[in-house]
Amino acid sequence: MAKKKIRRKNTPKRKPSKKKSSKPNLMRAVAGLGILIILVIIAGVLAHYLLLRKHPIKPVVKPRAAKIPRFEIYPEKEVPSHKPIPKAVPALPKKLPKIAIIIDDIGYDKEIVDKFLGLNAVFTFSILPYSPFQNSIAKSVHSKGFDVILHLPMEPNEYPMVNPGPGALLTSMSPDQLINQLDKDLDSVPFIQGVNNHMGSKMTTVSIQLYQIFSVLKKRKLFFIDSRTTTETLCKPSAQLLQVPFAQKDVFLDHIQEPDFIRKQIRRLVHIANSHGEAIGIAHPYDVTYDVLREVLPELKKKAVLVHASDVVHIES
Repeated sequence: MAKKKIRRKNTPKRKPSKKKSSKPNLMRAVAGLGILIILVIIAGVLAHYLLLRKHPIKPVVKPRAAKIPRFEIYPEKEVPSHKPIPKAVPALPKKLPKIAIIIDDIGYDKEIVDKFLGLNAVFTFSILPYSPFQNSIAKSVHSKGFDVILHLPMEPNEYPMVNPGPGALLTSMSPDQLINQLDKDLDSVPFIQGVNNHMGSKMTTVSIQLYQIFSVLKKRKLFFIDSRTTTETLCKPSAQLLQVPFAQKDVFLDHIQEPDFIRKQIRRLVHIANSHGEAIGIAHPYDVTYDVLREVLPELKKKAVLVHASDVVHIES
């Protein structure tokens, strides 16, 4: 008789192995995490691509121009030339007259200076102190053999509503403050041979402070050209008293930035030069001024000799 297999009552039932049941779950979790990472990467790439389309990365380039400050303050009525202009057109002289053209307000745009330097003509470049490209521009101008002068900021009648910029000489300054600021301004731009005023319709009418300014210029052997921003200017008698080489602007060429007006002003400048043997015109670094000068230079050279500013300054007797 076969024996029956007897099972003990206290023997527990065998449970399924944990290893076998957890392995598929782990694999599913790893696969899910991998898919999530891939989706995050794809989303990031898509977002980066869309952002680039909206805001493309621009290549880094060196700036050729900084923010340019306000240029000259022109009076409502144009300041007349200090030289009498005859109504009749003078006969052509045997010797061509001299014309010096000063380009004011230089130091904030390197490219326009290179364009003027590229013209086959003599110009004088007047550089504002503490301008961003003053040193490199002064070096370029000097290397070409042209005059570098300081465009000295001076207080206008409209101050403080209109600020002539860093380094300005103000009528409220004490003698020590004025001379200290002037020395700093003169030292800031290399290769300077002279000075002309930037604005200054108020400062150029105060004789005591002009004497102080011209005393410093005399010590440094620098000339001064009066931009004549006011008919009340006292620069000429101040320069005469201190025997500083001196001249005055005859014509602003481009205070109205229209080609026909600039051409008319150049004709006027030639007329004054023919009458008096020499004349000074002041222009600014505008593209329209460059375009007109490039256009008229061949004809202008037949009527006058373009010279440095230092060639038309004189010690007033």
